[in-house]
Amino acid sequence: MADCIFCKIAGGGIPSNKIYEDEELLAFYDLKPQAPLHFLVIPKKHIPSVMDLDSADVPLLGRLLNKAQELAAALGCAETGARFVINCKADGGQTVDHLHCHVLGGRALGWPPG
Repeated sequence: MADCIFCKIAGGGIPSNKIYEDEELLAFYDLKPQAPLHFLVIPKKHIPSVMDLDSADVPLLGRLLNKAQELAAALGCAETGARFVINCKADGGQTVDHLHCHVLGGRALGWPPG
């Protein structure tokens, strides 16, 4: 999608501090981290939100979550844990209309988040 910032990042038009990339996924550090470790994992395919998934996207979402888990563990959260957040639409706090998973770790995180 031409006006989507995450599509531009995935396409290389906007630089990011990449952690991981393959043909379907991209992971990069958040520009405004909310924890010592804060990165995003996005599908390169433009999917606006979890509410917009269809059955054909289920394997991609599974890969996304699995890659988020692998990266969180590799970046030091295997023993202490991390928070995986997928905000959905305006009431869910989503600010970029492209499916993405925030991974936060490196400190104890309170609940509710705020």
